[in-house]
Amino acid sequence: MNMLVLPLRQHLCILSLFSILITSGCQLVSLKKQTLHTTISNERNSILTQKKLSEASLNVLYMSGMDAKICMQTPEICIADLEKIPQIQGEQFLSTASELYLSKALALSESYNCQANNEDCLEQELQALDKSIRYSYAYLFKSSRQPQDRIFDNRQVQIRDFYNQALNQLVNTYSEKNASATIPSEIKIGKSTYKIDIDSYQKLQGKQLEKFTSSYNMNFSGLRSINRRDGFGSDFVAVLHANEETSEKENPYILDPLTYNYPNGINPNIHKAHYLASTLVAEPQNEVTSQSDILKSPDFKIKIYDPYNVEKINVAGKEYSLAANFSAPYGLWLAENNLGAAAYLTLIDRNQRLNMPHLYMLEPYNPNKKVIVLVHGLASSPEAWIAVTNEIMGDKTLREHYQVWQIFYSTNMPILESRFQIYALLKQAFGSLNPEDPAATNAVLIGHSMGGIISRLLVSNADISKEALPMMSQNAQARMRKHPVIGERLRMQAIQNFDRVIFLAAPHRGTSYADRWFTVTARKIIRLPSTFLKTLTDTLTSYDDDLKDFVRTINNQLQNGPSDLSNKSEFMDLTSSITPKEGLVFHSIMGNITKSDDPNTITDGIVPYKSAHLDGAISEKVIKGGHSIQLKPESVLELRRILSQHLIDHGLYNLKN
Repeated sequence: MNMLVLPLRQHLCILSLFSILITSGCQLVSLKKQTLHTTISNERNSILTQKKLSEASLNVLYMSGMDAKICMQTPEICIADLEKIPQIQGEQFLSTASELYLSKALALSESYNCQANNEDCLEQELQALDKSIRYSYAYLFKSSRQPQDRIFDNRQVQIRDFYNQALNQLVNTYSEKNASATIPSEIKIGKSTYKIDIDSYQKLQGKQLEKFTSSYNMNFSGLRSINRRDGFGSDFVAVLHANEETSEKENPYILDPLTYNYPNGINPNIHKAHYLASTLVAEPQNEVTSQSDILKSPDFKIKIYDPYNVEKINVAGKEYSLAANFSAPYGLWLAENNLGAAAYLTLIDRNQRLNMPHLYMLEPYNPNKKVIVLVHGLASSPEAWIAVTNEIMGDKTLREHYQVWQIFYSTNMPILESRFQIYALLKQAFGSLNPEDPAATNAVLIGHSMGGIISRLLVSNADISKEALPMMSQNAQARMRKHPVIGERLRMQAIQNFDRVIFLAAPHRGTSYADRWFTVTARKIIRLPSTFLKTLTDTLTSYDDDLKDFVRTINNQLQNGPSDLSNKSEFMDLTSSITPKEGLVFHSIMGNITKSDDPNTITDGIVPYKSAHLDGAISEKVIKGGHSIQLKPESVLELRRILSQHLIDHGLYNLKN
């Protein structure tokens, strides 16, 4: 009997203890470790990275007894209720409201009605975005703490992203709803009015646009990285409307570009930047002193900035970094113009786009930045410089001190002709600058492969007329040398605007690769431009006897660009001994696919070291790799070193900076 009573008493004690724990409201807590990924995701995820609200907003709604899904659908009701809870005010309230309105806008943008451009749906989306911008702005600049007081808060980074994305989507959605070729003076959304202020971006004033598109989520398959500057504002690309007359009209071949009478006196093949980086900032139009003014005043403004010229902006009396995307304009230009395909088609004379060489300025001209000119190689285009250009844009020091000009030319043209035409193009481009501008002096020229040969001849002083025209009498040669069209081609003068040149894999003495059976076969397919040949033929009917004699002479000796690269070509006989002008600083970078360090063995597979080497180079670097050495990270780093050194040598940069 006693044995039965003991277990019974134990059970009763356990039950009593259990009931006490339940009635006392005690909670049992157990430790459960989670992955680092989960921890960071919980802290940083938001409506922008997933289909649900951030943990911070969910926690506010949970404490208020509100359903998150319902609040995402009808944020105005939930926010009105939150406003009545005194314990949830200030930063918690403003940040949650910003995310709720943004979540509604994102949901609307993906709905069938908004996708179909339904007016009512788009207007609802715009109004939600307007509210998100205002609550974000109030959180950032009109809450109890200033942005600098929350510098390490994850929540502040989230709210800045809400602001940037809401502004980005507001401008995009409004543009879709109200298509225009010009920047509107204002945007009306419900009771709100956003005045558009472009006073800080002179290059956009009065311009017609092909598009004004967000670069917030742009990505490009050929770019290894997107170079941004983190900060306040939403980044865009403004694509200026191209001049239809110059873009659609056939580009004639001009034999005398230096004296040619161009329409309006401007060479149409010098292209100012048409893809412009832009950053937008929305803020109250007038000075405000309270959160209520920001949330309820109808008057806001959107300021458009040039992020190349403006690094910091004043917002609510304090300076903050301006956001920027420096890769997007360049990437969009390459993606939309398909320059690589054009380069190949010109080789077989199937594209008349490159009858004459073109110069592209990649950003609006800045008189205070030094110029870098890039000249590509055989069957190539500005796409060959994608790694170099993107790294220049990504390096703060280089970006602030350099602007890039890219040359695009037909590589089936005889190299001497390409040199002359590019020479004329660059003389005109630099001649259009104010000679007092820092940009007009101490420029850097960079050439790859065939472009390296052309670059060397652009900075050299030489007269090859005697060697080029051996069958003519001395009197005839002297007469021809005085002819402007002939003399400029055979008598080379260095472009004085350059004081540094970088050669990459340049076959200065030619290459035997050009004479292998498969390249010889390819050379037979490659044709001289028909417009170039037609221009020469037309010259024979002119009244200029000297010019006719010159054309008859060279007609029997013309070779295309690839044939000129042969180490047995007449072009190499004429030019391989020409060196850069005295005192010019130059560098060489070449590839090596062998395991040897013997100069007689080193080659990039196409150009041997002995052809790429130039005596007198300030530096010479041999990098493991093939002929497209400009794409190698080691080459890009070497170019960055040289460009930084160029700034140091001219007192524009100090390494201690």
